[in-house]
Amino acid sequence: MKINEYYRDTANLNLNGSIAALVPTIMIVALNLSIIKHRDIMLFTIPFLIFSMINFQLYLFRMKQSIGISRNIVKSEISKESIFEARHLLLMYMNTQSSRLHFYFPNGYLAGMVKKYRGSGWERLKPSRTYALYNFNNEVLGFFKVKGKNSMKIEVFGRNRLLLGRFEKKSQGWRKAQKELFDGFGRYVGSIEGSSVFMDEKVLDHRHQDIGRLRRGWMPLEWDPLFPEPNTPVLSFSDVLSEEDKLLRMSFLINEYFIER
Repeated sequence: MKINEYYRDTANLNLNGSIAALVPTIMIVALNLSIIKHRDIMLFTIPFLIFSMINFQLYLFRMKQSIGISRNIVKSEISKESIFEARHLLLMYMNTQSSRLHFYFPNGYLAGMVKKYRGSGWERLKPSRTYALYNFNNEVLGFFKVKGKNSMKIEVFGRNRLLLGRFEKKSQGWRKAQKELFDGFGRYVGSIEGSSVFMDEKVLDHRHQDIGRLRRGWMPLEWDPLFPEPNTPVLSFSDVLSEEDKLLRMSFLINEYFIER
């Protein structure tokens, strides 16, 4: 999957919304013409028509972006690079009934995604707040299990289901929270600090040194032909982190995209 396909899928969602908004409009018109026959009833169609037109314009805009990107993207083999080997990843969130967070390499190819883990067999019948990280081949790389509400914890497991650690968020008043990371033995390994106004989250180690960052509004100009929105979030990690370390620190993305949103 390439980034132009993401924009195409987003465009189709807007088109579906535009068509769906026409259904109540048609029903109101048909009901009024056949039974009610009152001119003022037609005013109820205005909000649905406006919503339909806005979504159709968004559909055209997203399709234009998708076509433009497809012309710029280099047609080469899918990158064999692991999502954990990338220094920078661009994040695209698709807010649907089954929301997904997509990770893209700077070359426009899909690196992986996070989505709710459904499991198989009896696992599907159990109520669960578990998310999984998948690579571009749809293979599971790790799990994130959300627990609690006011004092929230996200336990992180490797692909072999071994506990790697946890993310903890404790409320400290209005719009303030303490976000900390612990390893599988309960030892403090770092924290997440950022702004409550705009997206700029810093991943810090136990010495308070920057080892990762998620920020919006920072994107090299050379990526612009493939990522036309300059506010596309960019996730960066230090090269010194292992695969398990990065997976543990990615847990803050579950809070950022699937819980706080």
